[in-house]
Amino acid sequence: MASSGARQCIRDVTAYLIFLILISTLGPLQFGFHLSELNTPQDVMTCAAQSVAEKVGSGPDTNLPQCIPMNEAQFAALSAMYVLGGFVGALFAGPTSTGYGRLLAMRVTSVFFIVGSSLETLAGTVPIMSFGRFLSGIGAGASTVIVPIYISEIAPPKERGLFGSMTQVTINIGILITQGLGFFLSKGSLWRIILAVGAGLGLLQGIGLVFVPESPAWLAAHKKPELAVKILQRIRGDVNSISEEIEAWDVPKSPSEEEAALLQEPEAPTRRDSTISKASSSKSVAHIGFFAIIRDPLYRPAIIAVIGIMFAQQFCGINSVMMYSVSLLKGVVSMSSAALTIMISVINLITTIACAPLADKIGRKACLLLSISGMGTSSLLLALSLRLEIKALSAISVLLFVAFFATGLGPVPFMMASELVGQEAVGATQSWALAGNYVATFIVAQFFPILNTWLNNRFGGKGWVYFGFTALAALSFAFVGVFVPETKWRKDADEVWGRSRRVD
Repeated sequence: MASSGARQCIRDVTAYLIFLILISTLGPLQFGFHLSELNTPQDVMTCAAQSVAEKVGSGPDTNLPQCIPMNEAQFAALSAMYVLGGFVGALFAGPTSTGYGRLLAMRVTSVFFIVGSSLETLAGTVPIMSFGRFLSGIGAGASTVIVPIYISEIAPPKERGLFGSMTQVTINIGILITQGLGFFLSKGSLWRIILAVGAGLGLLQGIGLVFVPESPAWLAAHKKPELAVKILQRIRGDVNSISEEIEAWDVPKSPSEEEAALLQEPEAPTRRDSTISKASSSKSVAHIGFFAIIRDPLYRPAIIAVIGIMFAQQFCGINSVMMYSVSLLKGVVSMSSAALTIMISVINLITTIACAPLADKIGRKACLLLSISGMGTSSLLLALSLRLEIKALSAISVLLFVAFFATGLGPVPFMMASELVGQEAVGATQSWALAGNYVATFIVAQFFPILNTWLNNRFGGKGWVYFGFTALAALSFAFVGVFVPETKWRKDADEVWGRSRRVD
């Protein structure tokens, strides 16, 4: 039986499906790319590095300044513009992808990436670069909403967890690409090449999307079931049956199928069958908006669940660890700060890939609980090691933090929205989820350094803030245990929540 299931899995994963995954995940890859594109070259581009000349250098374009003078507050504002753009993109991506299609929305994000990255590359002043970062942020925020939905709708049902984790994998690849480029190009005016690569990635995505079809599930929900079936069959391959996947779609039957249906003994539909049927048919005509969904008691548990998961992702402390891993490991490993950052990113990528199948094997909720408990334990170890000044334990704690993040809190939150609600509400739900993510990211990025310094000065020594992250991990564990249902192998949102819809 195991070998039969493995063979079926291999048959489901066609070359065409792999192509669609690769092209669509260029969006999340650019999210990671732009997130860290300024980290390594910061001193060079802001004229803070001693090796930077005060006059125009010989770079990609001699008409551009070799660096752009800015203080810490200006650089922080420059970074914040990306987060602000991501928040705006996340808000509008759901309604856009729901109303006009996943494909059009992804194509629009590629335009934002190209224009934003080009402005960043050619910028000679802080305002122009900030505007470019804002546009890139819109593309990034929208991509992290749209792409997980698209992947969940084209991936084979039994491998949705595996392919859903590709969002986080490609985010990590984007971070790693930026840091690798920064390691070699953070000198003179070569830092502009790093930003230009972002424009190239956007162009590559735009070209690739010319050959990508619309989501079959979206087409079926918008009264184009025949085209949806044709596309889905091509994705699955001719040898695979798609009958179970299209069971709820309103697909016109052929004469032979209608005759076979007439010969079958009629069966009285149950109340649940009829309610689900009516709900399914209604999906093609009604979509829930961003603000309407939070007022509907049917969807409110899903909104609470996805926002809570996104807050848990940030409040368990991953960004604080990634942000300060260099200083924590300095003196333990003999290498440059840039090389240390690359090492952490490589570990993050490897563990994310290695843990990708976990969501399909043990379930989404189990992955989240494992990840949160592991990160909480790692946070406690990190707090104690910093208090006791045990540098080796600090290094191990940081690596464990990254590894446990990859088991659940990294990939799973991006795939949950599409599994907790029906087609009519998935866009709005994903927008709420990513909006929550950006708000939580901003809170951690803005207040972690302040809180860390205050606690260290108040109580003396280092590491006090990680006791707080340990407590937040415990709260997150309780939240997921109570409010987040398991979605593994559930047929639809009604089955996930164990309910039948109302019949008017």
